[in-house]
Amino acid sequence: MTYHNRTYDTLQIGDTAALTRVCTEDDFYVFANNSGNHNPLHLATEDGDGDNVPEAVAPAMFIGALISAVLGNILPGAGTLYKAQSLDFVERAYAGDELVARVTVTEKRAERDVVLDTTVTRPRDGAVIVRGTAVVQAPAKPMTFDELDLPGLIVQRHRHFEQLIARAAPMDPMPTAVVCPEEEHSLGGALLARDRTIIAPILVGNAALIAAAAASLGASLDGVEVIDVPDHAAAAHVAVDLVADGRAHALMKGHLHTDELLRAALRKDRGLRAGRRFTHVFVMDIPGVPHPVLVTDAAINIEPDLRTKMDIVQNAIDLAISIGIELPKAGILSAVETVNPDLRSSLDGALLSKMAERGQIRGGLVDGPLAMDNAINLAAARTKGIRSDVAGRAEILVAPNLDAANMIAKQMTYIGHAEGAGVVLGAKVPIILTSRADDDMARLASCAVAALHAARTVG
Repeated sequence: MTYHNRTYDTLQIGDTAALTRVCTEDDFYVFANNSGNHNPLHLATEDGDGDNVPEAVAPAMFIGALISAVLGNILPGAGTLYKAQSLDFVERAYAGDELVARVTVTEKRAERDVVLDTTVTRPRDGAVIVRGTAVVQAPAKPMTFDELDLPGLIVQRHRHFEQLIARAAPMDPMPTAVVCPEEEHSLGGALLARDRTIIAPILVGNAALIAAAAASLGASLDGVEVIDVPDHAAAAHVAVDLVADGRAHALMKGHLHTDELLRAALRKDRGLRAGRRFTHVFVMDIPGVPHPVLVTDAAINIEPDLRTKMDIVQNAIDLAISIGIELPKAGILSAVETVNPDLRSSLDGALLSKMAERGQIRGGLVDGPLAMDNAINLAAARTKGIRSDVAGRAEILVAPNLDAANMIAKQMTYIGHAEGAGVVLGAKVPIILTSRADDDMARLASCAVAALHAARTVG
């Protein structure tokens, strides 16, 4: 857009201009950071007045700043300087409201001073949110400028995980066998999920080390069952027994090697095999992306063949449905978006796509091969001439192998500021995999994802 300012000499009484803006929750977080005003009434995840309902009230001065946008961009426009502004806050606005800021010239004074009536209204109900008067010094010289290409802002807020945790909290706590929570990180994650009523942990491992970890955390184990099994491999088997006996509906990895836990889960006698390969899924909450992104398989199957990839895709689709994605879209990744007989990942992508068309993979849409850019970016897909319901819209990213999936997930975490929730699927119950590097949000989200999946799939 090109803007033309209005000099003092060209302004007329009655000249008017307006801009429309939809307020978002992220706007209010940006305002809180920039202004230093951290009043919880303005933040969507907080209850600022004690009524147990987050308000997300638009900050008054944020609304006032919408008036300055009209003055600085349009009327009078570039070169305008504020001298005074009165504001009368008549009503409140909230996240999601569309607001119209309008200014009208009412008086011209000496030294290029101009007086304007200023209002901010809400069109849906006609409410006047703010009214007032501005005094500005209008520009002396005409100017034309294109809309500035300002650096973009991404709010590092993990709204998708917050929503998943909120969905899981009202459910009955999921009985969970936590294997070897013998240091602060693994025990702390389990107790945090207990405190949020997401899981009901049964702690299996070295009781002395578990107690010491609890003491270091300053946490109480009152009411928590602790089964003393000092050996890690034996503890994993005891935890699987709890599932086989119906006492636990999920496993959670503590301070032991993943292969020890999975070896017990894969045992033939009273194990957790359910007819599919065990596969790993990262549910990623990436700031600025409007939906969770599932990355698979990043931890178990090193070089999966086509049959294993079928299970990888099906498990991911099932999990996506459990966390609220009604018709998941899975992009099968390759280096290219066309089939190259010399590139196995492109062949697998085409085959998995056709298998989904024939009903061999159910519950979602599958397309491939897709390169990373045209799997997640609609403009990139259109530039390449790709037309499908998945390209540019994928919620599930199926990598060619473990190396690629692990790199994608860690790039999202450490470059894209994402949080990741790790879960193993394909077993009779979900298996929660957390890392010592995970923070509280990632640990809670892993438990919430598992609880939502278990609620839908575990009988």
